[in-house]
Amino acid sequence: MQSPLQQSLSTSIAKDPKPLYFLIPISILSLLFFLSLSSQSSSSKLSPPIDPFLFPNRLQTSQIPTFTDPNNPNPDTETSLPRPPSIAYLISGKSGDLNRIFRLLYALYHPNNQYLLHLDLTASQSDRERLALEIQNVPIFRAANNVNVVGKADFYYRKGSSPILLTLHGAAILLRISENWDWFVNLNAGDYPLVTQDDFLHILSYLPKDLNFVNHTSYIGWKESRKLRPIIVDPGLYLKDKGEVFYATQKRDLPNAYQLFTGSATAILSRKFVEFCILGTDNLPRTLLMYLTNTPSSLTNYFPTILCNSNKFNRTTVNYNLQYSSPDKEPKLEPRMLNSNDFDDMIHSGAAFATEFPSDDPILDRIDREILGRIPGQVVPGGWCLGEPANATCATWGDASVLKPGPGAKRLERRLVALLSNDAFRYSQCIVESS
Repeated sequence: MQSPLQQSLSTSIAKDPKPLYFLIPISILSLLFFLSLSSQSSSSKLSPPIDPFLFPNRLQTSQIPTFTDPNNPNPDTETSLPRPPSIAYLISGKSGDLNRIFRLLYALYHPNNQYLLHLDLTASQSDRERLALEIQNVPIFRAANNVNVVGKADFYYRKGSSPILLTLHGAAILLRISENWDWFVNLNAGDYPLVTQDDFLHILSYLPKDLNFVNHTSYIGWKESRKLRPIIVDPGLYLKDKGEVFYATQKRDLPNAYQLFTGSATAILSRKFVEFCILGTDNLPRTLLMYLTNTPSSLTNYFPTILCNSNKFNRTTVNYNLQYSSPDKEPKLEPRMLNSNDFDDMIHSGAAFATEFPSDDPILDRIDREILGRIPGQVVPGGWCLGEPANATCATWGDASVLKPGPGAKRLERRLVALLSNDAFRYSQCIVESS
C-alpha cells in the first residue's frame, strides 16, 4: 500500500550520466598534497578503502555467496524498502566559521552522503589545514571516506558572481568524488538542519530523483533596480586579496532572450540538473553565467532561471527549497537572524533546514537536544549506529543503508504531500507573472 507521499508523485526517473570533474580526497598520507589541489593527481590511488561494515552491498559480488528462492526470484521488488538516496552537501564558510562548519557537519552527517567543506580566502590556510586534520581524527569520517575539504579556496562575496563560481566549483568537485549521489545541497555555516538525516533520506527515498527544490518567481519587483540592472565588478574574480565591489555608473536592461526568475541562494538540485549546468551541451547555463557576472544578485537568480527556461527541467521544479527563513519586516532586507522565539514556527513548518542562526546561539543547543538527539561533539545517531545510547552511540557502526526515521520524517512528509499535490505542484511551476 502506498503512502500519501507516494500517491502524490508521478514524475519519471532518468538515468544519470557520468561526471567529469575531480577532487583529491583527504588522507593522512596525502593531506599536504591535497591542500595544494594539484590538477594532475588521481583520486582513486589515494583513497583509503571503504569500510565493509558500513557498505556491505558494495563488496564485490564474487566475494558474497548468493542464494535464490525459486518461489520468489525477485525478492527486492516487493518486500524491500526503496534504496536510501545519497546527498552531496557543499558547506561553505568564511574567516571565523571553522567551529560552525564542524558543528553543521556533525548535525548533517550520515555515512551514505558526501560532504565538501569550503573555507573561503578570508580564512587562513592554517584553518583549512586544521579542518582537514580534525576530520581525520573522527573515526567514522575515515571509515566512510566521505568528507573532503577544498584546499584551493575561492573568495565569496554576497554580491557579484563569486557565489555562483564557488557553488559550481563545489558541485563539479562532488561530481568527480562520487558517482552515487542523487541530490546536491548548498548550505553555509549559518544554516542548520531541522530533521535528522535518517528522516531526510527516508522521505527522499520515495521521491523521483529528478525533482529540484528551488524557490522561484518571475516577479522581480524592487530587485530590478537594486540587484539586476546595476553593473558591478566582483573583485573575487581577479584579486588575490579581498577588495571592494566596484559599481559602474551605467545600468542595463533586463534580458529578453530568456525570462529571469529569482529565488534563494540555497537549493536542492538533482544530479541530472547539476550535470546539465556543468557538463551539458545546452549553452544557457554558460550564457546566464556571463550575464550575471556583473550583477549584484547572482546565485539567487542562476538556478531558478536555468530550470524555468529549460523544457527539459521546468516540469521538475518544486517551488520550495525546504529551508525555513524569517523575512525581515522590511521586504528589501535580507532575512533576519533566527532566535529562540522562532523555534515552534520552524519545527511546525515541516522544513528540512533553517537559516540563518547566530554562531553558537542557544536555539542550536535546543535543536540538538529536542530534534536531532545530538550530543555536543558527536554526530546525530542513526540506524547505522550500533553502540549503547548516550554512550558514544555511533562509535560502533553497521550497515549505512539502515534508517530509523523519527517524528521529523512525519513533519517533512506532511509538507511534501502538500507541496506535491496536483494543484500546488503544477500551478506553482515556473509561472510567468505579469509585471
